[in-house]
Amino acid sequence: MIIYLKTGKLETEEITMVEDPLCESIEKVRKFNRFYTKRIGLLEQGLLKTRYPLTQARIIFELAQHEQTTARDLVSALSIDPGYLSRILSIFEKDGLIQKTPSKSDNRQRVLKLTAKGRKSFHVLNNRSSQEVKGLLQSLSGEDQHRLIHAMRTITDVLETESKPTMSYLLRRHKPGDIGWMVHRHGVLYAEEYGFDETFEALAAEILARFIQDHDPKQERIWIAESAGERIGSVMIVDGGNRVAKLRLLLVEPKVRGQGIGQQLIKECVDFSKRNGYGKITLWTQSILKEARHLYSKAGFKLVEEKPHTSFGHDLVAETWELEL
Repeated sequence: MIIYLKTGKLETEEITMVEDPLCESIEKVRKFNRFYTKRIGLLEQGLLKTRYPLTQARIIFELAQHEQTTARDLVSALSIDPGYLSRILSIFEKDGLIQKTPSKSDNRQRVLKLTAKGRKSFHVLNNRSSQEVKGLLQSLSGEDQHRLIHAMRTITDVLETESKPTMSYLLRRHKPGDIGWMVHRHGVLYAEEYGFDETFEALAAEILARFIQDHDPKQERIWIAESAGERIGSVMIVDGGNRVAKLRLLLVEPKVRGQGIGQQLIKECVDFSKRNGYGKITLWTQSILKEARHLYSKAGFKLVEEKPHTSFGHDLVAETWELEL
């Protein structure tokens, strides 16, 4: 039962509670929201010790990003109710923060522009915000700063609803630091996405250690996909003997999947194997790796063997795929 006030009278409403499979996740998100809004001061009467509540401060910031704009553009940029925005803009105009002039292209619109006073208010908000974030980061170790920024970027990438532009990236040969990254990311991603235990990470470490200790640079290679200095994918070719190349440890970071990076990594393996005299490429994967299997099939690989086994903490079906060159 929910009890609430309505038109000055105490009323009740019967609610039927239904068990929601997302209940635990919902509570975790709400708990994070409560923590973060308190941590950055969003519950204070004025943001950053100014007289502006959060919404007003956000509008001032958006106005400062343009020489001039319109209420329609602000509604689109901030997803704010037009009526609410209109009331705030009226307050800003009365306080001398903005100037309104008729639009030359549409007489139904008014062009909005911050005044000198409005610019001064923006600079106060902007400087205090930067100083507050600086203080937060300075209280953390370098490693924790990296973790925090990475987590924020992950939240943004996951929740971003607008279409994302095609990412520019490069494929390069491995260098110091890449091997540890490959082991780490295989361990983390396969645990998160498939529930694999640490024995899978150990397998990746064993494969890569063997490669570093005894590989033929002319016949074997690791490729790292990189964008803006960040590693986003990897794959490797090793010599399986008898003119057979083995494709191993294909990985593409979740946030960049669907942009053709995995397909390009496989193509590099195929082209390299052809140039170096291999007659066939083979690979070993698991039936539950749907996205990877789709990429292999698209590249022309054929499933030639299936074998049930228990590994990495699960009952799995191992698959062998082959591509004749």
